[in-house]
Formats: sequence, structure tokens, C-alpha cells
Amino acid sequence: MTDDKAARTAPVYTGPKWFFPSALIHELDPDAGRSGRRPRRTARDWVVDFSCFLLAVLIGLLGADTLENSDLPRALSVADQVLGALSCAAVWLRRRWPFALAAAMVPVSFVSETSGGVAVIALFTLAVHRPFRYVAWVAGAQLVLVPLYFWWRPDPDLPYAAAVVLLVVLTVAVVGWGMFVRSKRQLMLSLRDRARRAETEARLRAEQAQRLAREAIAREMHDVLAHRLTLLSVHAGALEFRPDAPRDEIARAAGVIRESAHEALQDLREIIGVLRAGDSEDAGRPQPTLAALGALVAESVQAGMKVALDQRVTDAASVPASVGRTAYRIVQEGLTNARKHAPGTEVTVSVTGGPGEDLTVRVHNPPPEGDVPPVPGAGQGLIGLRERATLAGGSLEHGRTPDGGFEVRARLPWR
Repeated sequence: MTDDKAARTAPVYTGPKWFFPSALIHELDPDAGRSGRRPRRTARDWVVDFSCFLLAVLIGLLGADTLENSDLPRALSVADQVLGALSCAAVWLRRRWPFALAAAMVPVSFVSETSGGVAVIALFTLAVHRPFRYVAWVAGAQLVLVPLYFWWRPDPDLPYAAAVVLLVVLTVAVVGWGMFVRSKRQLMLSLRDRARRAETEARLRAEQAQRLAREAIAREMHDVLAHRLTLLSVHAGALEFRPDAPRDEIARAAGVIRESAHEALQDLREIIGVLRAGDSEDAGRPQPTLAALGALVAESVQAGMKVALDQRVTDAASVPASVGRTAYRIVQEGLTNARKHAPGTEVTVSVTGGPGEDLTVRVHNPPPEGDVPPVPGAGQGLIGLRERATLAGGSLEHGRTPDGGFEVRARLPWR
């Protein structure tokens, strides 16, 4: 599964949408971009937009009051206020056309004092919704016009230099604030994408581990089936070419054929649905069974581990070969994990069961003493063990124990 496919199949954001900006919800919705629909205002957007409108109107009223106390002609004062009213109405379009509104407010705010608040709000909106290159052009044009504006319309309460510095600082602060808001939104989207990719990669790793485990099981089953089918072919060929063989010999060959066919069918049921991989390098090597547990434990003890084996199996010789192999692999992986993650602890291996009672395998290790350096591995061996147990008709569980240790428990059918 590719990242594009994962993005298409990702669930739509289902949280409290009223609390987030509509632009952010639009980005979190994978179907919004393909449908072409514009994001609808959320409750938060309505509150923010109405607050911006009121702020623009308040600044416009303050500018109109300043115009009344100036010596500007009446006609120019009325034109200024008309432009300010139209600019305040245009605040509601700031989300749809942020760049166009911000660019238009540069000349409008230069000739209209009552539209100054709208210019600041439009510049902030542009910094939030568009890349920096758009903001740089608009903010640069405003900064260039600031000295000319106060030269043309000097502030009656502030010196020329103080007024210019104050407006420049205000413009830079608005741009910085808008870029900070934009960076927070981009960070949230990047974290969302990173979490989505991590989930996709984890799913792919799990699928790959299952496939590799199935291929390994298919190789083992292929070796067993090839051996038993060869026995069938040899004894059937002997009966075909020696029809006059003694009765006892014919009965013995027929018994071998019947038993081999029965075992082959049992193994064939387990291999159905498993994709067969190519030949392995260790093809032909005898596969371990439950009888090899003692040798496995002895080998671990010789390697310096502390292992206590409790094997209480009724009629161990009759354990099916596939079940014995699976039990062996579970114990082997459990000892390997204990050696890596809890060195120096005493591992308890328990194998109990009997015909008709299922075979129970348990590998437990207490928590390690002191800090253990991290080792490579991401639990893929446990995924493979679970796949083995499932294909054998059983189940496997693993996890932390109340004492802080780790335990692997498996139940394998023994019919």
C-alpha cells in the first residue's frame, strides 16, 4: 500500500469541528480537496470573523473622529469614510481571497484613514493562509508607503519619526503573528501525516512479517510432504511391479501407504492458503520437534542462561510433528527474547498437555536487573509465532506480567 493510497483511505476528522478553523478541517478531510468544495465556516470562524469586523469598524470610527478634527475638505472626508465602510464589509471576504484583499488594501489604506484596521487584518490573514513570498510583497509595499503616508497626513499627537516607527513595528508584528499561526497549523498537519505514515509502515511491516512466516512454514511443510509422498510413490511402485509379493509384505506396504497418506493430508490441511516461497538454503535439514526441547534448553544453559524446564506431556511420542515444531519454535523465540531483553534472569519454560487436552506452552522471564541497552528488533518474531500458532489451529498471546516480566503463552491443538 502506497502513501497515496493510505491517504485516500484515511478516515475523515471526526473530532469537535466547531473549535478548529475551517481551513484546518478542510486539510484534515481527505475528500474535501477532491470534491472541490470550499471549506464552510465553523463556529470558531464566525466568532473570529465577527470580532475582526467589529475591530475594523472600531478603528474606522476612530479614524473618522480624527478626520472631523482635521482641516480636510468635507468631500474628501466623506469619500474616506465611504471607502472605510466598503473595506469593513470586505473583511468577510478575507478567507476566500486573502491575497486579493490584502493587495487591494495597500492603495486603499494609503488614501483612506478609516480603512487602516482592515489593512492590518487583511495582512494578518494573508500571512496565515498564504506562503511568505505573497506576504513579503504586500508587507513590503505597505512599509514603503508608511513614510509617505505620514508625510502626507501627519499625526497630530505623535512626531513624524515616532509615528513611522510605530506603524512599521505594528506591521512586522502582525506579519510575525500570522506566520506563527500558519506554522502551528502546518506542524499539526505534518504530525498528522507522520502518524498516518507510521501506521501505514507498521501495517506493512506486520503484513511482511506474516508473509515471511507463511513462506517459512510453507517451506517446512513442503519438506514433510515431499518425504511422505516419496514413501507413497516407492511403496505403490513396489506393489505395482511385484504383485506376487508375500502377503505380509503387501500388508506392510499398504500400512505404510495408508499412514503416509493420512499424515500428508493432515499437513496439507495446514498448508492450504499459504503461499509457497522458493527453496530455502537449509532445505532437507531435519526439522526440530518437541523431543528436541531438552537439547534446546541445554544449549541455552551452556550459553550462560538460567533456564528451568517443566515438561509434563502425556505420551510425548504421539505429539503431531507440526505441533511439536510449532512448540519448539515458540520456546526458541521466547528464550531468544529473554536473552536479549532480560539477560541474567531465570527463564521458566513450561510445556504441558496430552492427547485431546491440547498442548500448552509458556515461557516466562522476570524483569531484568538494572538497565538493559536497547537491542535491534521490533517484535516481528512474535508476529511470526502468532502466525505459526494460528496456522496450526491454536492461539498465542504475549505481554507484560504483573511482576514486570514478560510472558509468551500458546495453546496448540492435540487431537
